[in-house]
Amino acid sequence: MTTAGKVIKCKAAVLWELNKPFSIEEVEVAPPKANEVRIKIVATGICRSDDHVINGSFVQPLPIILGHEAAGIVESIGEGVTSVKPGDKVIPLFNPQCKKCKTCKHPTGNICIENDVTIASGTLKEGTTRFTCRGKSIHHFISTSTFTEYTVVDEFAVVKIDSSAPLEKVCLIGCGFSTGYGSAVKVAKVTPGSTCVVFGLGGVGLSVIIGCKSAGASRIIGVDINKDKFAKAKELGATECINPLDYKKPIQDVLVEMTENGVDFSFEVIGRLDTMMCVCVSSKTAAFACCNNAYGVCVIVGVPPNAQNLSINPMLILTGRTLKGAIFGGFKSKDDVPKLVSDVLAKKFKLDPLITHVSSLDKINEGFDMLRAGKSIRTVMTM
Repeated sequence: MTTAGKVIKCKAAVLWELNKPFSIEEVEVAPPKANEVRIKIVATGICRSDDHVINGSFVQPLPIILGHEAAGIVESIGEGVTSVKPGDKVIPLFNPQCKKCKTCKHPTGNICIENDVTIASGTLKEGTTRFTCRGKSIHHFISTSTFTEYTVVDEFAVVKIDSSAPLEKVCLIGCGFSTGYGSAVKVAKVTPGSTCVVFGLGGVGLSVIIGCKSAGASRIIGVDINKDKFAKAKELGATECINPLDYKKPIQDVLVEMTENGVDFSFEVIGRLDTMMCVCVSSKTAAFACCNNAYGVCVIVGVPPNAQNLSINPMLILTGRTLKGAIFGGFKSKDDVPKLVSDVLAKKFKLDPLITHVSSLDKINEGFDMLRAGKSIRTVMTM
């Protein structure tokens, strides 16, 4: 029996309070309104950005259904939807692309005016939510909300992908892989023969390494305090890995010495100010200061703590360094996500090494525990 036009009752992980476990609940998912799409989620990854919401670093309205790195199948569409149809394989887009605003029309801009990342509304564009639980409205998360068997998104926040794509793998293109890979090849524009350093060897950091390698970097240095991640980093292209705790001097000084006056490209993929800015004797930014002072490029990839500022000595910029940031690896989501999926199918790169655990929605709290303990790269939950 068709579910189109009807409320769907399904299972979802709801975050009711900060710093509390998810609660597996039965939620009601309303039908899509005009220009909206209801999706059956097939697979969704556990990302550090979701954990930033849980601990209050990334402020969102509560209660909320988190999750933003997913793939699924269109269940039904609202009036006016033309880009997808029921049965299509799709990826929800936390960084949407309306193709109408000034940013979308810019050749390189990718932060669409319709995004819900910079100013969180917790609703769809229409202004209300499609989730109800225990008689209460449940907020949406950055245009997606994928820790649920069914979700509703605006049409500008979903894109059709190849029908042969393995959803349990390409779900990573919805966030982690694209964010890291694009930061290397599209934002930094890593050059052949260059030297790169990557701070943080989680799923996004490892994807940066994949990007650096594909761009032809000759030396890729991974930096992390968890040595258990070094083998995976080297498998994916890191030429060497170091632990800041092994040195008595600031890590930026170590890197400058290792690379004869600094690296060509550095990537901060942790989202902590003690890596963006090493609050030590020099009070310099670790990721920024380890760049070559004349031409080094530093890309800030990690989500920073809320309401904290980064202090930089202008002299670090005056000599020629460049500090950049990017969301979603600089990719225009509707345009680029289908291409990235095609690249996976063409075996241009592999996503399998990034997936260390496959689980279910019922075990979501265990998945986050593994992430926080550094025991997983990406846990993918299949529905």
